[in-house]
Amino acid sequence: MHDTGHAHSHEHSHDGEMSHSHEHSHGGFESVEQAEALMKYMLEHNRHHADELHQVCHKLEDMGKTAAAAELGLALSRYNEGNDNLARALEALQEA
Repeated sequence: MHDTGHAHSHEHSHDGEMSHSHEHSHGGFESVEQAEALMKYMLEHNRHHADELHQVCHKLEDMGKTAAAAELGLALSRYNEGNDNLARALEALQEA
């Protein structure tokens, strides 16, 4: 576990839509309830991005970019594995 004590933002767009940014403050919670809320948000956010990447993978396959699609598929597998770890961490937090 780490606490970087800083905030940063990043921008991204969804299927050509307007971009949006997110502000992240690491370690900025004071209670278990706040940690739980942050983890729930991050899990939902990550799953949304995983769905988007899955669609990109299929589009790349349709475009004949099989090598890129295969690499993205591997990345997506690891991304989903991380999401599964995050979900289990959230469950453990809720049990404690």
